[in-house]
Amino acid sequence: MNSVSKPIRKKDAMQLVTGKPVYTDDLAPENCLIVKLLRSPHANAMIEHIDVSKALLVPGVEAIYTYLDIPKGSRRFTCAGQTYPEPSPYDRLLLDKHVRFVGDPVAILAGTDEKALQRAMKLIKVEYKVLPAVLDFRTAKDNPVLVHPEADWESLCPVGADNRRNLCAHDECGSGDIEGVLASSDIVIDRVYHTKACQQTMMEPFATFCTIDAYGRLNVVSSTQIVFHCRRIIANALGIPKTMIRVSKPRIGGGFGAKQTSVSEIYPAFVTWKTKKPSKIVFTREETQTASSPRHEMELHVRLGATKEGIVRAIDLYTLSNTGAYGEHGPTTVGLSGHKSIPLYGKAEAFRFVTDVVYTNVMSAGAYRGYGATQGLFAVESAVNELAEKLGIDPFVLREKNIVKEGDVMPAYYGETLTSCALDRCLQKVKEMIGWEQKGQVRSVGENRVRCLGMGMAMQGSGISGVDVGGATLRLGEEGIYLLSIAAADMGTGCDTTLAQIAAEVLDCSPDRISVFGADTDASPYDSGSYASSTAFVTGKATEKCALKLREKIETLGASLLGAERKDVTFDGEKVSYQDNFVTLSEIAAASMAGRGTLEVTECHTSPNSPPPFMVGACELEVDLETGEVEVVEFDAAVDCGTPLNPNLVRVQAEGGILQGIGMALYENIEYSEEGVARHNSLMQYKIPTRMDVGRIRVAIESSYEPQGPFGAKSVGEVVINTPLPAIADALSKAVGVRFTELPILPEQIALKKRFFRE
Repeated sequence: MNSVSKPIRKKDAMQLVTGKPVYTDDLAPENCLIVKLLRSPHANAMIEHIDVSKALLVPGVEAIYTYLDIPKGSRRFTCAGQTYPEPSPYDRLLLDKHVRFVGDPVAILAGTDEKALQRAMKLIKVEYKVLPAVLDFRTAKDNPVLVHPEADWESLCPVGADNRRNLCAHDECGSGDIEGVLASSDIVIDRVYHTKACQQTMMEPFATFCTIDAYGRLNVVSSTQIVFHCRRIIANALGIPKTMIRVSKPRIGGGFGAKQTSVSEIYPAFVTWKTKKPSKIVFTREETQTASSPRHEMELHVRLGATKEGIVRAIDLYTLSNTGAYGEHGPTTVGLSGHKSIPLYGKAEAFRFVTDVVYTNVMSAGAYRGYGATQGLFAVESAVNELAEKLGIDPFVLREKNIVKEGDVMPAYYGETLTSCALDRCLQKVKEMIGWEQKGQVRSVGENRVRCLGMGMAMQGSGISGVDVGGATLRLGEEGIYLLSIAAADMGTGCDTTLAQIAAEVLDCSPDRISVFGADTDASPYDSGSYASSTAFVTGKATEKCALKLREKIETLGASLLGAERKDVTFDGEKVSYQDNFVTLSEIAAASMAGRGTLEVTECHTSPNSPPPFMVGACELEVDLETGEVEVVEFDAAVDCGTPLNPNLVRVQAEGGILQGIGMALYENIEYSEEGVARHNSLMQYKIPTRMDVGRIRVAIESSYEPQGPFGAKSVGEVVINTPLPAIADALSKAVGVRFTELPILPEQIALKKRFFRE
């Protein structure tokens, strides 16, 4: 192949490294009204009275809106970026009399000066009736305190939701006699695991600006992963037709799922629609940390039955998920905790997977890379590591006995048949890379210091089967150039480059010949957006189909110009040839613009399957057993993403995901006070690892070939975050001598557990 699988530099690389103005706030008009939000200081309260009269007198304040300015009878909506009808409940209003977490918006302020808005905020007088709050998600289900008691709450999909029980979703599924198989197993691991909420902490905060165009339409420019879903969300929030809204995105400074939820867009959209003036909102870091859409906190009860030889016979998983004050992504994230962990063990005779998603009075959770699989894999893989320890079997060997293989039907993965898999080779590769057999799983390296090894494996998906839609438009322009129009969002992942590589491979040209445009609801073909690991697999296949049809059109027109049939000509990317004659691509393009038929193709793609990528990871840690200090000496991983479209970008994706997984395992934690106030509201308190905080990260690619993907490709974006959690927990458990079942694992916990274990 000439373009696919080549380490081609990202198309936007030089713009980014030279600091060109490419992000949302860079592009906002200078005369934008600044939008700020007055937020609730209470976890659960009703607004009894609100007075903005004095605040409106502050020079520079243009407008202030409260729940009284929202039309009565407005339908509730969701901010979740999902295909309609969204599984997430319609439980929000733009502004509500009932505020449900510390940080819930109370008023929208717009003005010409940020300092004026800060002064005005202090002059708004709000009288609250403070209500009891549900802060512990373990007590939320059937709690007498209801987070959503309103009669107009809606659930559009049958996800087992019941707002009168604080239940955002409930589901049960399974196969085989789970209780019978567990009862007859030689050994049963029975553990409860807890993963706390954590933030995506992307460098660019939520940012949106809005204008009114020459036709009176609302133009929204936002750092979003979901332009088409965002348009629907804004239309629902404002109660205006989607035809009156255009949404586009510039370069995105990181998303990791946070921007699959319309956290910021609805507020400046409302201001601009009301005032007809440009407006913008840029969240502060404090707002990004305390009023956004972090990962769902989950508690996972695993029962795992096995033979004494280490064959996993049964997996029983119950997941309790905390969606917070609103239900964005609540019904869908929880499913991945089981459907992307249980299927790894292909010899299991039975499984059961039960889920509850509950409302509480804390910040609303949302989408985060891994999307529930991260939490589930920590639990299931930790249980398997404990099984290996109890049986005295090497954890790599135990997995080799159990892993799913190509051709297997996976009952816990929606009954899909596995069509590509290099998981066995990933296990072998990582075992060699980390020096597993040579180093030993625990060894002393000094007084109170040990080196320890741990491992884990993971799977994810490639888009949402039967739901996600990828779209691509390709046009041959003047002088033989190509324009690829997409609505998938490049968040730094490099999809603008990899999709151009796919098109270039089909069209026999350099990716430099293909300009990429997107995403814009007025100009791009429909695409669900960049989430669920869908871009390479779903939009990539749409791009491949599109390029093939455009190639056919080029050959057909070229043949016509040469007085030949298409079957008799050849196209080498530069010219169409027939016998000794040829016509150049530029000449074909010119002919298409002079009455010979436009050379433009739009294609979409939806897959009935979601082929899983796989990954195996292993870590080497150095631990000070007295202080609990942990140093990540090395993390090695092997990934099966089918055919890598761009090996360099695959490795960058994997390295970034590994670093995020290390952060979730060792550092990151959203904690609340007894009043429901988020404690970690800045990057001084909320610690994420940098590249300087870990030693060596090495990534190997073990290719398979996925026949349903573009040139054999599967996804890679999410699977890469999942292995550090069980690997690090396993290594630390070996170092200390007792199992860790809660994340993050902090130094004080390590030191205390070691002392307790000694005593």
